Amino acid sequence: MVRTYRDKRGYKRYKNSGKSVHRHVASQKLGRPLKKKERVHHINRNKSDNKRSNLWVFKDQKSHNKAHRKDKKRFGRW
Repeated sequence: MVRTYRDKRGYKRYKNSGKSVHRHVASQKLGRPLKKKERVHHINRNKSDNKRSNLWVFKDQKSHNKAHRKDKKRFGRW
């Protein structure tokens, strides 16, 4: 069993490596390593929900911020 912990920002990380779970799962989903600029977005805005179906990968922070702005219009917050 792989152990995880929640970092200061609320994301799950692997205890043995410190790598973020959501980036690892997104990488597996795409079948390749993520590029440094790529950002992973939790569709349901729940940082601990790292199911493949809940993760979107954006090419950069600018694209990711656009999704957050749409969420803010729909839900009143990021």
